[in-house]
Amino acid sequence: MAYWREKVTKDGRRCFEIRVSCGRGKPYMTSRWYPPADWSEKVVQRQLAKEAAEFERRVRAGEVENRAQKAAREQAEAAERAKLKTVRAYCDGVFMPAKEATLSETSRSGYRSFLDLHILPVLGDTLLVDITPAMVTKLLLDFQKSGKAHASAVKLYNILNGVFQMAFLDDSIPMNPMLKVKRPAARKDEQKQPEAEKALTADRLRYVLDCVDSEPLQWRAFVHLLADTGMRRGEACGLQWSDVDFTTGTVTICRNLQYTAEAGIYAAAPKNGKTRRVDVGEDVLDLLRELRKQQSERAISKWVFTQEGTAEPMHPTSPTHYFRVFGEKYGIPGFHPHLLRHTSASVAITNGADVVSVSERLGHSDTAVTLRMYAHANEESIRRAGQIVRDAVNAQKTEANG
Repeated sequence: MAYWREKVTKDGRRCFEIRVSCGRGKPYMTSRWYPPADWSEKVVQRQLAKEAAEFERRVRAGEVENRAQKAAREQAEAAERAKLKTVRAYCDGVFMPAKEATLSETSRSGYRSFLDLHILPVLGDTLLVDITPAMVTKLLLDFQKSGKAHASAVKLYNILNGVFQMAFLDDSIPMNPMLKVKRPAARKDEQKQPEAEKALTADRLRYVLDCVDSEPLQWRAFVHLLADTGMRRGEACGLQWSDVDFTTGTVTICRNLQYTAEAGIYAAAPKNGKTRRVDVGEDVLDLLRELRKQQSERAISKWVFTQEGTAEPMHPTSPTHYFRVFGEKYGIPGFHPHLLRHTSASVAITNGADVVSVSERLGHSDTAVTLRMYAHANEESIRRAGQIVRDAVNAQKTEANG
């Protein structure tokens, strides 16, 4: 129960100190009430009783803190605020939620993996404001010394830059330490792959297609389809029979089958979000017709490429494993599904296809991407470029002499 006693402050003001017991061994909760000087004693006592009752209610409801409780709360809040400023808390609470709103599931999984395996174990418990360029530089150097590829080191650099740039823009840190961190350079022992090796020549592609004709039907169809259309691995795995038009000789690419440990196998839109239709050669259509017939004898499925003996779609990682084994078997170093995409585009451009058409066929959002990634110069194309100039000059000379 509340009780009170009258007091006079040092400056002579009249007040009442209201006390409420919180139980044996616990400090009292106190509050002061200052009555107006012009109130009668009867009104003061009546209002004092109301003030005491209201204060007791608030104490019982846990709405009032004593000095020790207030100090403890403020200390806990300060500790929590400091905790939210660690690299780990910022990445988990701000950076990744922001990225998840815009990244695909595969990209999100990649970011999460780099954070959990390489960034947070080293910098996670350090306050954002305490991160220095030297700490980040050492992290990148140690990553490279462990034998990781240059592309992976660049990805790590980009993620770190993304974290600290976001923290700088939202005023969590006064400066982005990445401004003083150099982008990783390739190690001396890490040779850059020659441009000519990023795609097969037409002759080498013919060798691949001849070799695959000795393989199981599903893989024959898969390899020929990728070589013919330049579609991505996941796009081929995501192809359904309803996407294949045998009458017009086209396939519609409208999904990209992907896999992450967290999400499992899932279908996403093609990389740039655009559905596209590409023509397919008659030899590939024949293989697809044969595959559909063979598939119907085992398990009816809406998917063109399936897991062995089931109606489930082919696992998106299966082609990578198969291509590696195939490459070892037939002496094709570095053989992987994307090599056929590079090759399809490179052979087309080298033999006179216009870049805009190739870009549309591949599903690129910008022709500059096509040129940068697939226009592999070789001796044949260089000679052809020179011959085109000579032919044009000679044609003019003949016309002038005629």
